[in-house]
Amino acid sequence: MLVDSHCHLDFPDFAEERDAIVARARAAGVERMVTISTRVRRFDQVRAIAEAYDEIYCSVGTHPHNAGEERDVTATELIELSSHPKVVAIGEAGLDYHYDKAPRDAQAHGLRVHIDAARVTGLPLVIHARAADDDMISILKDESKTSSFPFVLHCFSSGARLAEVGVELGGYVSFSGILTFRNSQDIRDIARTIPHNRLLVETDAPFLAPVPHRGKRNEPAYVADTARVLADTIGLDDAEIRRLTTVNFFRLFSKMPRP
Repeated sequence: MLVDSHCHLDFPDFAEERDAIVARARAAGVERMVTISTRVRRFDQVRAIAEAYDEIYCSVGTHPHNAGEERDVTATELIELSSHPKVVAIGEAGLDYHYDKAPRDAQAHGLRVHIDAARVTGLPLVIHARAADDDMISILKDESKTSSFPFVLHCFSSGARLAEVGVELGGYVSFSGILTFRNSQDIRDIARTIPHNRLLVETDAPFLAPVPHRGKRNEPAYVADTARVLADTIGLDDAEIRRLTTVNFFRLFSKMPRP
């Protein structure tokens, strides 16, 4: 069994062949997928996809790119929406200074709101972090002083220090197709430092297709290729990495029923 802990099945890229994409995922051994919310105001679309398939669950939250549009989203609203049985995570929220599509103060405010919701619900916060390591570390440390909260640093492409702090604070680190790219030796080096019980795999589909699919639209079935490279990177075989990342997934996404 494999799990794709992060994909975006509501995106237009998948609209015309969603059934086929889910079927290919099943054939590849992917028995659970989490389709991730990027706008609370469009959450109904994400939830509808999760409701349509037994193996698909979802999150609720505002991507940092959209933080300026959804400043009015509150922790109370996130908590209420997360009561749906198919909602197993909060987010994705975080900081993205690479594109800077939203004001940085709006991104930071949104992140703290989502942390509050994760803390109250006990659902894991899916964190997006890009080119913002220092501020992300500062916020995670500051918020952890109040009380701990479950989280995952998704699609990890940051520096070693953020990974280290994330693990110290009880977080998980998830690797996407970036791990398989030829020029990502630094990410593979970081993967070797992560405790085995904190590792996850994902696609972030439709983005970042792993080798040998690079340049194509990504989809959940391809998480098998990322898992294979992670296994090689940390010295496990394919069966071991499937078992490990699946066990880790259900430990973190504890609301999701096991198959």
